[in-house]
Amino acid sequence: MEDSFYFETNNRDFSYSADDFIKFFEDKDIRNLVVVNPDNPTGNYIENLEKNRHLFIVKSISKSYGVPGLRLGVLASGDVKMISELKKDVAIWNINSFAEFYMQIAEKYQKEYELELVKFRAERNRYQEEISKISGIWAISSQANYIMVEIVNGMSAGQLTKRLFLNHNLIVKDLSEKLIQKGQYIRIAIRNAEDNNKLIEALKTEL
Repeated sequence: MEDSFYFETNNRDFSYSADDFIKFFEDKDIRNLVVVNPDNPTGNYIENLEKNRHLFIVKSISKSYGVPGLRLGVLASGDVKMISELKKDVAIWNINSFAEFYMQIAEKYQKEYELELVKFRAERNRYQEEISKISGIWAISSQANYIMVEIVNGMSAGQLTKRLFLNHNLIVKDLSEKLIQKGQYIRIAIRNAEDNNKLIEALKTEL
């Protein structure tokens, strides 16, 4: 089995650029490189990935467009031959009825969707700013529909997750298993302002 290499960043906010990737992998003997963009769980995003026939882009509708639950995605590449080969192996029923219905109506609501994206970005910025004001936690800047939060007051991610659920009926993602030895982190979804404010108040109470 060929060796695998994993890129890790030492920045507190887990940020990195395409140049960081190139520097890390330039002396590695690799055939394929998988880049999750924006990544999970931090939401860090690398802009301006250059066009290359060896570059394959896989987009998840749930993460890229904020439509969870559809299990719908897109694969794109300049390698026409490889795409043709992949199409041969795709199952006849490769999407379910919910995903098919979404594809039928998505274009109809394109303008409304673009307007909502503007509102979403504004709410995400407000949400991050408000969370950053809470003592005991630190919000990491995100370009996704979720925010990773570091707990810095000594409480564990498991403890905070449990308190939010039992005392406020709110569910957040405990990242203890995903970020072993990195610290205490949770991941929270970005919803509407009313729901976001409920979590903000709950965090203030529990921290």
